[in-house]
Amino acid sequence: MKRLLALSLVAGLLLTACGKKDAAAPGAAPAPAAGKKLTIAMLPKSKGNAYFLSAAKGAQKAADALGDTLLFDGPTQTDPAMQNQIVENWINAGVDVIAVAAENKDALSTALRKAQAKGIKVVSFDADVLPDARTFFVNQATPQGIGYALMDEAARLCGSEGEFAIITASLTAANQNEWKKHIDERLKTYPKMTLVDFRPSDDDKSKAQSEATTLMSAHPNLKLIMAICSPGVPGAAEAVKQAGKTGKVKVIGLGLPNENKAYVHAGVTDSVILWNTEELGYLAISAADALAKGTLKAGDKSIKVGDKTYEIVGDNIMLGKPFIFNKDTIDQFDF
Repeated sequence: MKRLLALSLVAGLLLTACGKKDAAAPGAAPAPAAGKKLTIAMLPKSKGNAYFLSAAKGAQKAADALGDTLLFDGPTQTDPAMQNQIVENWINAGVDVIAVAAENKDALSTALRKAQAKGIKVVSFDADVLPDARTFFVNQATPQGIGYALMDEAARLCGSEGEFAIITASLTAANQNEWKKHIDERLKTYPKMTLVDFRPSDDDKSKAQSEATTLMSAHPNLKLIMAICSPGVPGAAEAVKQAGKTGKVKVIGLGLPNENKAYVHAGVTDSVILWNTEELGYLAISAADALAKGTLKAGDKSIKVGDKTYEIVGDNIMLGKPFIFNKDTIDQFDF
């Protein structure tokens, strides 16, 4: 496939979606006029995470192109209760749309239902909430696609046998638990491989490094560490490097190219799997704007943003398939 993660979105192009505008549902706030400046609030899992800062960069480009105001706020570290409080603040402020990446989908959904009852539109991105708490989920890739790509890459590097461990963000992270389900499913096709541990890192590089160090000590035959949160990949790589196990313990995971280039070129990290996080942020805000203006609605099969058309499967707006960064490709990307 062509470079999935090359940005093809051009600021200033108008956004359209399939289908004609429906009448507003009884009790719902009327859709803003097409030229109205919207206030769109974007809630990441944690606002200091480089992954979400990259998504916010794309989100700001979309807001600027559409003439909207973007509010970007979130917990400094993963904190479901703080996410709820921020949503409550936005409800009181009367924002037009909220775009969220949920740390705990059950907890956040209650606050988002309240927002919808007040006429605020809701989309989710990166990590979904419950379906009745939003209209669309901007999906970076299918959970199966992510899980299978990670497991197949791990098997390739291990020769389809041996022990490996997984470092995740938190044990309650809905999207990562869904990826883990498909990793486990795919693992059944590699009977000589064994998952020996599944450890949380709180989306923190230092804790991921500590967990990776512990994993290597507890499992002397460990062949690979798979990190399925972006801070976990460089954290695990640093642990392997400091332990002097470069090449002996492989590192792969979901991460940003810029955070991992040095480790990939040094041979510590073999590959990084991800999607274009800036494009994800751009698409999330574009969809939020279209939803609020009524040009995107339930039942649409696609959405056009700039010169690119994205497929809608049910209520999932699909960004695309995951991409594997390695020594041959990682320098082609800057995010």
